[in-house]
Amino acid sequence: MESIFSTQGLAVGYNRNILLQGINIRLERGKILTLIGPNGAGKSTILKTITRQLEPISGVVTISGKPVSMMPGKEFAKRTAVVLTERIAPELMTCAEVVAMGRYPYTDMFGRLSDHDKSVVVSALEQVHALDLAEREFTALSDGQRQRIMLARAICQEPEIIVLDEPTAWLDIRYKIELLDILRTMARKKGTTIIMSLHEIDLAMKVSDDLLCLDGEKITAYGTPEEILSSKAIESLYAIRNGSYNLLFGSVELPKPAGVPTVFVVAGNGKGTPFFRTLQKLGIPFAAGILMENDVDCQTAEMLSDHVIKSPCFEPITPDIIEKAKEALAGCRYVLDAGTPAGTLNKANRDLLQYADRKHIPVIRDLKGVHADEE
Repeated sequence: MESIFSTQGLAVGYNRNILLQGINIRLERGKILTLIGPNGAGKSTILKTITRQLEPISGVVTISGKPVSMMPGKEFAKRTAVVLTERIAPELMTCAEVVAMGRYPYTDMFGRLSDHDKSVVVSALEQVHALDLAEREFTALSDGQRQRIMLARAICQEPEIIVLDEPTAWLDIRYKIELLDILRTMARKKGTTIIMSLHEIDLAMKVSDDLLCLDGEKITAYGTPEEILSSKAIESLYAIRNGSYNLLFGSVELPKPAGVPTVFVVAGNGKGTPFFRTLQKLGIPFAAGILMENDVDCQTAEMLSDHVIKSPCFEPITPDIIEKAKEALAGCRYVLDAGTPAGTLNKANRDLLQYADRKHIPVIRDLKGVHADEE
């Protein structure tokens, strides 16, 4: 399929000083490209360059094969809409009037709206679920509502491409989800191509067709989320030295408590995760087991402890794994029973609790008896 947007050999920066170079992007109609990377990595610089707010140091940006540098202003505005992070505060303007500003490439020199223009404004408000805000003053809105109105203004331009710089900034989780769902729907149903930057890696993975990863010096990866992302790739991209990132959950965990485990958590079936996180907050090193490798508890435990006893999924727990768990348990001061049901394949966990009783190691079922000074 022919690309709607591309860059060839693009180098961006300020005052002829190159920040990033060798940027080669190719996007088909209706695709979503998201730029991710740490603050200062160059995401906004790329977006400002492709929207002609900055001159490229070298290379070319094209829409449907035509260099954007050769497009008259109105033609570019008809094909590309921009939503930036800077907050605007138009005084005494209703939301409908702000959205109508997106029709400027189509109006006459006096900015008069035709009946068609007015219908486009209404349609844009409907698409972002903000028709009820039309007559409200823009400055009286919440951040989430303002962002929807700014997106409606961009939609009002009827562009082929919408470029957004951190559109979810300042938004609570409800509005983040709503806004990204609107963008995904526009891409799928209207064929609009979306180029944006995001800080929320988990959301970027879910909404994007392609990702461009930047670390402030170079492009580290470009491709589909499935092709380029792993937990280690994210930790490297953001230079995470303490803590970890779990790609499966899209979650960040704080550093593991250091030291020899003093608590053994008998867990599984997701029952142990709240206890693991509480122990981490208290700074108490712990061991956990026996966990099936496909158990959600196993994922969390391995991010928060170096002492996880696990077993291959869908298989009975073998005697050597049971002995390893007993050895770890015997070295702890407490055993914490997370309340995981013991079934056919994990009945060894019930045996671990009985083993703790025989060893006179206290078995507790909440964290009231465990304190940070028990490290």
